[in-house]
Amino acid sequence: MSNYIDGFTFPIPSDRIAEYRKVATAVAEIYREHGALEYVEFIGDDMLREGPRSFPEMVGASEKDSVVFGWISYESRAARDMVNERIESDPRLAELVAPLMDPSSPIFNPAQMAFAGFQAFIRK
Repeated sequence: MSNYIDGFTFPIPSDRIAEYRKVATAVAEIYREHGALEYVEFIGDDMLREGPRSFPEMVGASEKDSVVFGWISYESRAARDMVNERIESDPRLAELVAPLMDPSSPIFNPAQMAFAGFQAFIRK
């Protein structure tokens, strides 16, 4: 059971979702290989609501973007730190992610990403 997650959200161009999915699927496998319990990503569907700040607004998405929301779960923060240390030294990750940020045709802008670690608070 996970007691810690890294949560994230960011926009990607809607017309490049299939391309992004291939990369994210491979990244998920690497995280799992290094000890993450689960790697989950969702594409926004019901994003615009009256009242609260929307995810598209939060990440600066344009009308041509879709919003990704996901998390990576771990047994603990210590386990997360260990997995991230392994990930940072895995050359496959840099190789997979580099095309996403290619300045000539970026899919992903890290400045638009919200990312943080969270410990379990309530679980029912």
